[in-house]
Amino acid sequence: YHAGDSQSMNEVVQISKKNGVSIGAHPSFNDPENFGRERMELSSAEIKKLIFDQYEILQKIAHNHGVTVTHIKPHGALYNQAAKDAQVARVIGDAVDRIDPHLNIMCLSGSLMVRVLEDMGLKVVQEAFADRTYERNGSLRNRNLDHALITSLQKAADQARLIIERNKVIAFDGSEVSIEAQTICIHSDTPNAVAIAEEVSTS
Repeated sequence: YHAGDSQSMNEVVQISKKNGVSIGAHPSFNDPENFGRERMELSSAEIKKLIFDQYEILQKIAHNHGVTVTHIKPHGALYNQAAKDAQVARVIGDAVDRIDPHLNIMCLSGSLMVRVLEDMGLKVVQEAFADRTYERNGSLRNRNLDHALITSLQKAADQARLIIERNKVIAFDGSEVSIEAQTICIHSDTPNAVAIAEEVSTS
């Protein structure tokens, strides 16, 4: 829907199984031209279908390799929309509840989505980012603006450490933003992504 195909998904599942890495569905808008990063106005039924279809595709592949999907994280524009829109967050929650209410759902730390899903009794994992710049309100800086990405290995590692050790980040304007997270994201399409991951994990 935004990247990948059956071959790449099979390969990733096999590599994940070999290395003991949990497998998660990453459903997005059906927007491969923009890598799922352009907002689309869809009905609740259409959003649910996106979640169901993309989860099922991955779960079938995982099942063929003797593993299972353990978490769901909306991607791109869908993720950002759910972080601010209670109705979209609730629709995603309803979809996951029907699939498996025990699945972990990754959400932007401190976002409206966290509160909505927690109120629904679902398993929320708050997420922060090593490779993205924050605004003072705790949102991610828009990718269309300068300095939205962090490509410096040291800066990414410093931001991850600050999140883990002090529960905060320094926003683009220099202000401190409180943040609570149980997982840290590094985007695979960020320049130096592998090197950033290595630096974060060893620092």
